[in-house]
Amino acid sequence: MPKSTPEILDVGGTKVSISNPDKVYFPEPGYTKRDLALYYVAVAEGALRGSGGRPNMMVRYPDGVKGEFFYQKRAPESRPAWVDVVEIRFPSGRGAEEIVPRAAADLAWMANLGCLELHPHPVRADDLDHPDELRVDLDPVPGVTWKQVQQVARVVRETLDELGMTGWPKTSGKRGLHVNVRIKPQWTFDEVRRAALALAREVERRAPKLATSAWWKEERHGVFIDYNQNARDRTVAGAYSVRPTPNAQVSAPLAWEEVDACEPADFTLETMVKRYRKLGDVHAAIDRKACALTKLLELSAKQEKEGLGDAPWPGTDALFWTEVELRAPDKPGSVMLAARFDVVELDEPHAGVSSPFNVSVVAKPEHTLTVKVVADGMPVEEAIVRLGPTRASTDASGVAAVKLAKGRYELVVWKAGYDTPVTPLRIDADASVQIDARVMPQADPDAVWTA
Repeated sequence: MPKSTPEILDVGGTKVSISNPDKVYFPEPGYTKRDLALYYVAVAEGALRGSGGRPNMMVRYPDGVKGEFFYQKRAPESRPAWVDVVEIRFPSGRGAEEIVPRAAADLAWMANLGCLELHPHPVRADDLDHPDELRVDLDPVPGVTWKQVQQVARVVRETLDELGMTGWPKTSGKRGLHVNVRIKPQWTFDEVRRAALALAREVERRAPKLATSAWWKEERHGVFIDYNQNARDRTVAGAYSVRPTPNAQVSAPLAWEEVDACEPADFTLETMVKRYRKLGDVHAAIDRKACALTKLLELSAKQEKEGLGDAPWPGTDALFWTEVELRAPDKPGSVMLAARFDVVELDEPHAGVSSPFNVSVVAKPEHTLTVKVVADGMPVEEAIVRLGPTRASTDASGVAAVKLAKGRYELVVWKAGYDTPVTPLRIDADASVQIDARVMPQADPDAVWTA
């Protein structure tokens, strides 16, 4: 389809150019780039209440939901003068200037870049060290129904009410539900995360058959309360954010009375505009209800005395990583080597183009190397690579093994849909692995694992 003529939108007196406005982003309903930009203009006041004035990570779908997407932490260097940015620092020590939307025109400009979603940090641009939002992310494990999510949401509300805190529910735009709690910006990220963990454990205590706070996926059941969404540098879809679903569902702010009666599919790019015109932003009062964390932190201290210490943290600020296990055929079930390699930085146009590490994985020819690529916490590809004396073979599409020399191979792991490798691994014949310090900043830069 030929490109359509660029269109200029007048958004509050600011001219925003929409290139190729007829480009289809959602094939099933036929929504275009123009539709996306106009949607964000229509709900801008509410969307900015959730995501405005905050650094936002960009998630770009330049060819719509059927095409490739990529995460972009850095604001494009070529941007209008009226688009604001702020520099944030990551645990790895790196920094990046991220977009800070402040007006409807900013949202339209982001839509023109293919940003379907809004992904705000829980801090304001003028204070990056003290969150003003505690996020309760109710994430159903596979097979769990929306009805169970609704049941857990009721327990969350009851718990918050007893703590004197106000929760603001919204659909995630997919299968889950978020409850945002505005808090006074007086606590650090670690304290907010500790409060979120205490809340998750209390909800689990009250509804142990329905909810879990277990971090490891194999230990979860029901609805997972993801306390780690409150760790530094984690983002979630903001209020009114469009999601990459076939029907263009959105993350819909709700009144508590609506939670039991709604379905996530009720709220789409089209229906939300009609709802917004009728009701306005049902979370309009959220900024007037800032809460204290005092009681939750007291609950955390109580839980700690009862033997519930800290819980697992997420990894580094990586969005993609590779997990490697090396097994010997003569020791069934044994893991001789296990390591995780993070891609700690992603730049446009494709994930992995600038993978900032060089990892050598070394295995004896008779060993088996299991490689799993994980994107944003979800497995993407998994392959078994069998090493022979002169070649390496793989049993999964999306993974290519290239021979470099006798007994040495370069394994290139590809994410489905991308034309650039996510991470290269070199495989040699003397059974050791060395991890570059840039990959895992917490690791000893000279650390070597020997199989």
